[in-house]
Amino acid sequence: MRTDLTAVGDTGLLDTLQHEVALFARRAEQTRLGGVGQVRTSMDRAAYLLLNRLDKEGPMGVKALAASMGIDSSTVTRQVAPLVDTGLVKRTSHPEDGRAVVLQLSPRGQTRLDEVRSSRRQLMADLTQDWAPEERETFCALLTRFNSALSARMSAGPEDRPAS
Repeated sequence: MRTDLTAVGDTGLLDTLQHEVALFARRAEQTRLGGVGQVRTSMDRAAYLLLNRLDKEGPMGVKALAASMGIDSSTVTRQVAPLVDTGLVKRTSHPEDGRAVVLQLSPRGQTRLDEVRSSRRQLMADLTQDWAPEERETFCALLTRFNSALSARMSAGPEDRPAS
C-alpha cells in the first residue's frame, strides 16, 4: 500500500524536493553538463543520450532505438539527422535486410562521446570531491531509483497513474 505523503504532513519536504529537482534540471540544461567548462566537450542532452544508447546497445534501426529510449520514432529521426550530418552516426543497410536502415555510432562519434564522457566524469568528480564514497554511492542509487520511477510513470498509461 502506498502512503500519500501529501496527507501525512510531509509537504515541506516534497516542496523542497520538487524545487531542487527543478533547479537541477535548469542547471543541467544551462551547462548541458558539458564537463569541466570546455565548449568542445559540451553536447546537448538528446545527442548524448542517442550516442550513448548506440554505444551501449550497438547498431539498431530507428524503431528499436526509439523503443529502447521510450520516445517516438519521429523524434529519433529528427534528433539523429544532425548527428548523421556531422558524421557522428552512420546510416548503413541492415546486414540481413538490405532495405532496412541501421543507425551506428561512427568512429568520429565514438571519439566525441568518449571526450564528453570523460569531461562529464571529471565534472562529477569535481562536484562530489568532498563527498565520502558511500555518499556518492547513495546519491547514485537514489537518483537511479528516482529516474526509474519517473520513467515508469511516464510510460504508464493514464489509467495506471495514481490520481493527483
